[in-house]
Amino acid sequence: MIGYYIHHQGSGHLNRARTIAANSTLSVTGLSTLRAPDDWPGPWIRLPADDDGEPGKFGDVTAGGRLHWAPLRHTGLRGRMAGIAHWIATATPRLFVSDVSVEVALLARLLGVPIAAVAMRGERNDPPHQMAYDLASLLLAPWPASLPEPGWSAHWYAKTVYTGAFSRFDRRARLQAAKEATTREGPRQALLLLGSGGTDVSPGEVKAAQEATPGWQWTMLGGLDGSWSADPWPALCAADVVITHAGQNALAECAAARRPAVVVPQERPFGEQTATGRALTRGRLAVVTPKWPNAEEWPSLLDQAHRLGGDGWTRWAPGDGATRAANALTEAALSESTL
Repeated sequence: MIGYYIHHQGSGHLNRARTIAANSTLSVTGLSTLRAPDDWPGPWIRLPADDDGEPGKFGDVTAGGRLHWAPLRHTGLRGRMAGIAHWIATATPRLFVSDVSVEVALLARLLGVPIAAVAMRGERNDPPHQMAYDLASLLLAPWPASLPEPGWSAHWYAKTVYTGAFSRFDRRARLQAAKEATTREGPRQALLLLGSGGTDVSPGEVKAAQEATPGWQWTMLGGLDGSWSADPWPALCAADVVITHAGQNALAECAAARRPAVVVPQERPFGEQTATGRALTRGRLAVVTPKWPNAEEWPSLLDQAHRLGGDGWTRWAPGDGATRAANALTEAALSESTL
């Protein structure tokens, strides 16, 4: 039995967990504020929210900088930690995965369960991240070993399993639309793919970019003003260029479709997306711009991305990352020598 904590912000953590659980030979119990997805293969524990209430009401939520989120006298936090502890005491899991919470990882380890942490790019040398990564028996890095995150300590590298990026689309055949994208007549297709975890891009900026690129037809999925699609795969495959942020899930899905991309990292804690953008630039996998470009820059950026193509994504997302992750977790769970 493996326990898997899934953070509720955005959709990337959940999609990653779903893909790993579907490839696991061991039973995986999901624990999250989120509702269980229809395709979850095992048990699911619904946790109380710990981020509701008036901002600033709950004292020093970082415990003097030693934690990331531990609001004082918060009923939801108390209930979710008690629920996780009760499940661990009852189910006696062989391994607990944190994706991602320092506090939950610490709780599981204090209860005597080996932990695996899903690693994130960016500046992770703050005391809470150092503690979680130090305590983990295994770090899952959903990026290729050829593009490691610089600045990690040697013992973090030593216990890291590089899976490459992976998504729910890895085993799905690329559609005929992808082949037709290079030969069809008419305007080329630009797909703006925004996440559910927040965006720095305004509708006015998007409109200006559209007006500056008359040879391109823009479609927007996600964000506040875009349509939502439960299955963006056909749109991804049909795009001549995808414009997206640098979130792990969005990039993994773009990479699975092997589409050319313009990547605009968003502001995120610890500089996560900025660091991901640097890795993409090092690997020459996409055209990366540090902020939403001015309107007059878009024609050149889209042309650059189209010329670069999408074949380089094979390095980023080889297609078997979820299997690698599931196998690594299973091996750690069954090991008698897990730290």
